[in-house]
Amino acid sequence: MHQILLVTFPFFALVLCGYLAARSRILPLEAIPGLNGFVLFFALPCMLFRFAAGTPIGKLLDVGAFVVYLACALVMIALTLKTTRKGAIGWNDAAYGTLAAAFPNSGFMGMPLLLSLLGAVAAGPVIVALAIDMVITSSLCIALSRLDSAGTDGARMAAGKALRGIVANPLPWAILLGGLASYSGLVLYGPLMRVIDMLAEAGSPTALFTIGAVLARSRMNLAARSDTPPRSDVAQLVLFKLLLHPLLIYGLGSLAMRAGLGLDPFALTVLVLVAALPSASNVPMLAERYGADTGRVAQVVLVTTALAFFTFSAAVAILV
Repeated sequence: MHQILLVTFPFFALVLCGYLAARSRILPLEAIPGLNGFVLFFALPCMLFRFAAGTPIGKLLDVGAFVVYLACALVMIALTLKTTRKGAIGWNDAAYGTLAAAFPNSGFMGMPLLLSLLGAVAAGPVIVALAIDMVITSSLCIALSRLDSAGTDGARMAAGKALRGIVANPLPWAILLGGLASYSGLVLYGPLMRVIDMLAEAGSPTALFTIGAVLARSRMNLAARSDTPPRSDVAQLVLFKLLLHPLLIYGLGSLAMRAGLGLDPFALTVLVLVAALPSASNVPMLAERYGADTGRVAQVVLVTTALAFFTFSAAVAILV
């Protein structure tokens, strides 16, 4: 366990540093969008491109990992919606609670953390999981969130808007371009690749620091809203994210291997650890954009991030 903490502690410590910097206003809240922009449009795309380009194309097109992770994502969505959409929680709030339970922080946190723990060979399964969550999980939850007010037409429009958002998101394009480079054997011009390397190296610490700052801002916004009482299902969503999601992937993945699906045991380990990550830090921003209960979702992200230091480390100790 000590060796595991030597790797995981610095990552969560950087999140804490960002949290404390924003809470104390050493980092102005107005600077957080700038940090987000740097990570989203520069550092993280370069990191994803570099690892995708350096990963054999067969690992990026791992059918077994794709099927298992997608099936578990759909089960998580169905189960979370079924158990949380009741009382005052309609489709909109239920959909974003579901997204918090089913979408791990595999981009900002998972990629650098798992590569530090398991090496560059973990990039393939992480990229598969991230692509599914960005394209399918998030789009489906956004579409479902519109069923309250506009029925199926509203859901169709929301799905179209989500897909347009995916097209404007640089992360899927970075994965696609990296995959094409891997397939073709393309090697970029040396100085250009050096720029990509420098931005990629800056991605991990900046992303983790930014997560902490975003969580602090969400916490302060939540504290300022006296009109929104705590939701009783926050604990359930936290348990779903940190325990049910990884257990579901482990169980279904083990069955798939016994059935001869072709899922590699190492890939399954990576997918389980991806699922054991805390909720994605961009879910509260999506909830705010679509008029859902942002405080409820922010609580889930805050609690899962705090508890993941212990639960994720325990998962690594068991699996690795």
